[in-house]
Amino acid sequence: MKTYTLTIFTGAFLLFQVQPLIARFILPWFGGSPSVWTACMLFFQVFLLAGYAYAHASTRWLRPKQQALLHLLLVAGALLFIPIIPNAQWKPGPEDNPVWRILLLLAATIGLPYMVLAGTSPLLQKWFHLTLPGRSPYRLYAVSNTGSLLALLSYPFVFEPVFTRRMQAHLWSAGLFVYALLVVVCAFHLRRKGVLEADKSEPSTPAEKSRRPSAAVQALWVLLAACAVVILLGTTNRLCQNVAVVPFLWVLPLSLYLLTFILCFDRTAWYRRTAFMLMLLPLMVLLCRAAYRAGGLLLPQIALYCGGLFVCCMVCHGELYRLRPPPRDLTLFYLLIAAGGALGGMFAAVVAPLVFRTYAELNWSLCLLGVLLTFIHAREKSAWTLCRRRWSFWPVIAAGTVALALALFMQVRRAAADVVAMSRSFFGTLRIEEVCRDDPALHGYILAHGSIRHGAQFTDPVKAKMPITYFNAESGVGLAMNHLPRKANRRVGIVGLGAGTLAAYGRAGDVFRFYEIDPDVVRLGDQWFTYLKDSAARVEVVLGDGRLSLESEPDQQYDLLVLDAFSGDAPPVHLLTLEAFGTYLRHLKPDGVIAVNISNLHLDFFPVMRGVIEHFGLGMGMFPWREDPMPPGVYSSKWILMTRNRAFLTSPPIAARARAPSDPKSATPIFWTDEYASLFKIITR
Repeated sequence: MKTYTLTIFTGAFLLFQVQPLIARFILPWFGGSPSVWTACMLFFQVFLLAGYAYAHASTRWLRPKQQALLHLLLVAGALLFIPIIPNAQWKPGPEDNPVWRILLLLAATIGLPYMVLAGTSPLLQKWFHLTLPGRSPYRLYAVSNTGSLLALLSYPFVFEPVFTRRMQAHLWSAGLFVYALLVVVCAFHLRRKGVLEADKSEPSTPAEKSRRPSAAVQALWVLLAACAVVILLGTTNRLCQNVAVVPFLWVLPLSLYLLTFILCFDRTAWYRRTAFMLMLLPLMVLLCRAAYRAGGLLLPQIALYCGGLFVCCMVCHGELYRLRPPPRDLTLFYLLIAAGGALGGMFAAVVAPLVFRTYAELNWSLCLLGVLLTFIHAREKSAWTLCRRRWSFWPVIAAGTVALALALFMQVRRAAADVVAMSRSFFGTLRIEEVCRDDPALHGYILAHGSIRHGAQFTDPVKAKMPITYFNAESGVGLAMNHLPRKANRRVGIVGLGAGTLAAYGRAGDVFRFYEIDPDVVRLGDQWFTYLKDSAARVEVVLGDGRLSLESEPDQQYDLLVLDAFSGDAPPVHLLTLEAFGTYLRHLKPDGVIAVNISNLHLDFFPVMRGVIEHFGLGMGMFPWREDPMPPGVYSSKWILMTRNRAFLTSPPIAARARAPSDPKSATPIFWTDEYASLFKIITR
């Protein structure tokens, strides 16, 4: 028992430890988008299915001895893949499809090890059932998910803050060797118990034959598992879009998802059906309402989304456990659960971006959950006794589901009332909002990404030439534009296009070169905003990740390089590392300036910028801007200007606006590198 438990635990720990680790390696290559994690999750779900299919097929058609030999052979093959460090040749080009590129990259890097680890739990549970036929193997599934949960929780709190990415990869490789040794011990245990030569299938008892799962039950296994995965990925996308794309916000929802598996499969007492049903409907309403409310404090957002995810997944997995088959069909049960997970991952990563223009899959997956619960309760004729009368569950659930669907439909219509264009791509959701239609002086359009606004423009011919939002003349970047040492024929590089607002500062003879990763931003910008067309400067737009593009270009000799790329409400981490700034400085003139937009509701990036200036010996100033009341179309902002040109920072118009940080903790520099970066130390609230 202990041998099987330790092997299953180790395999599950490695299986889920590699998920944030490998995603952390490739996230910078694909622009730091939330969809990187969604695409990774699709791979994990598909290869989990492959591992479960392997376990099911081998236990059905092979004798235990053949199963053991095959698994040992596959484990030996998996060891050939270490260390699991992706080759830089997999970095994408501008024309590459990101989802398929990620899937191929992961298959080539960790495909076989992941499949072997995925098949461990169902395969060894079957071996456990052969050696100890009188004991239920289902609690070992809880052990497996406990190992998975500890792997996820330890990553952002232990491995990521303490070890570099390469050290993490080498530690994981050492863990795979330990797992291989444990599998060898399990194979000897099978031999010692004398079951290696047993028949590939044990005889069915009459009771087991009568309890064989029907097609309807098997369909419920798939659909409940798929629904839980779509809710998981929808929740993760929402959190990352409104906060930041960081491992912690991948790990937290996935940890709660696994925790529900642990609780539901450990013992039936954890899933109180009536209590969770009563919690489900109000949480569904709150989750759907939150989807159309912009902004909000960090902790309440996380609490609401994660609380809703926990309750929904407890219901999905609690119902799955109630529908579990006898141990004879254990591998089929796990296979169909994995098939549902892969189906959910495929829907979230591939189908949803084609069907929805927003992250609407979370809302409609809640409706699907209502439909599944209606069917389950109608099939079981379950009821609730109230005032000495039995009330059927299913009509209440059905009515609540219909009401939720109607409310969602109406909510979508109201939210789209001022939206004139929408799009969704691998890099997120975009919309163009029309404001003040009846006021010609204030009429304009806003470019929004989720709940974050990334640019705006008035339609009035005079005001249309004004830089507004975060880029007005009093902002840090506005000060830099207007007071650069070079007054004519300036070269300006800008990472992040948005509405193209900064092109308004262009003068005849200037070159403004924008780097933009999302083709939809370029398309919508050309269609709805005129900053690029109206600019007196020569404007160039380079499609692709800003850092990767700059790495591949010859020195551009920029007078000013602006970093204004955001994923969610924060700049992608890979744009703020020391290696990234080394690239930026290579493209900068000796007296040039770098302007970094660090405006954020929840994160204080000033310590990271202090780390940059200390490492490179630069001068720096912080330029927060806010006015009460705010002028129309202008938002508060916080910019960092850094340069080797100390005279620029001490010039009167610049020095008069520089401010010191109000929080003493901001004075401590934090050094982010490609190998090591953690957001925990810069969370403000």
